[in-house]
Amino acid sequence: MTTQAPRRPGIADLTEIRVREPWRITEAWAARKRRDLVGADGRLLIVAADHPARGALGVRSDRRAMASRGNLLERLVIALSRPGVDGVLGTPDILDDLLLLGALEDKVAIGSMNRGGLQGAIFELDDRFTAYTPGEIAARGLDGGKMLTRICLDDPGTAATLEAGGRAVTELAEHGVMAMVEPFLSVRGADGRVQNLLDPDSVVTSVHIAAGLGATSRHTWLKLPVVEELERVMDATTLPTLLLGGDPTGHPDETYAGWRRALDLPAVRGLVVGRALLFPPDGDVAAAVDIAAALVHGDGS
Repeated sequence: MTTQAPRRPGIADLTEIRVREPWRITEAWAARKRRDLVGADGRLLIVAADHPARGALGVRSDRRAMASRGNLLERLVIALSRPGVDGVLGTPDILDDLLLLGALEDKVAIGSMNRGGLQGAIFELDDRFTAYTPGEIAARGLDGGKMLTRICLDDPGTAATLEAGGRAVTELAEHGVMAMVEPFLSVRGADGRVQNLLDPDSVVTSVHIAAGLGATSRHTWLKLPVVEELERVMDATTLPTLLLGGDPTGHPDETYAGWRRALDLPAVRGLVVGRALLFPPDGDVAAAVDIAAALVHGDGS
């Protein structure tokens, strides 16, 4: 008599598991099949899914594009199933869901840490650490922690963000896992909205500030935007760097061309992209992800 393997949960099962068997999340993290952070080519393609926890749900003109958790999870599962996708960046709620769905096996999992600077809030630049902690990242066998580091010289909240970021870099290094630092020089516009300065000199300045966070840089990676004069920007650091996709606005072909040029730079080791891959204009998540994977890893991905 053969014994059937237990059925893998689907999205419709996630609430019931949390109600009746929440310990399965802890057990699944302990049992998860892990991999090395990077493969033979030293590159990474990470799908980003931490936007909703900051109240940022929009993609292009659709302000509620990421409002449905089921729809987002479906897109993430498709993306993670494609060859050449190394892993995902997310908050605990999303990563726990993906874990239960079996989508994190043999994948890199990066925990998003500071989500307190809610989009549009008067305290947006006081970006407190409200999600993963270094200790929880290490205990659950995640592969790193990511921190958004917006530096506004006119906002006192920046001081607390920098202090917390430096402490997180140090503690992640003590556990031997990646600290992914995403820095911006930022300002508040006349309308009160926070704007990131994306000119080369501002990005270079943010790189130098971010690289000095923490008591050691041995596990620090940077997450930077694709900007003009990127070669000069990347000359500002020896830290391995992943490029972010940002909020997609132009034609996808223009975006891909920019990524292709940027990936030729030695310190650039891959991409961390969310909305551009999960919500492509034509709706074909797999095709968009495959293009990005080919750019990062080559056609043999």
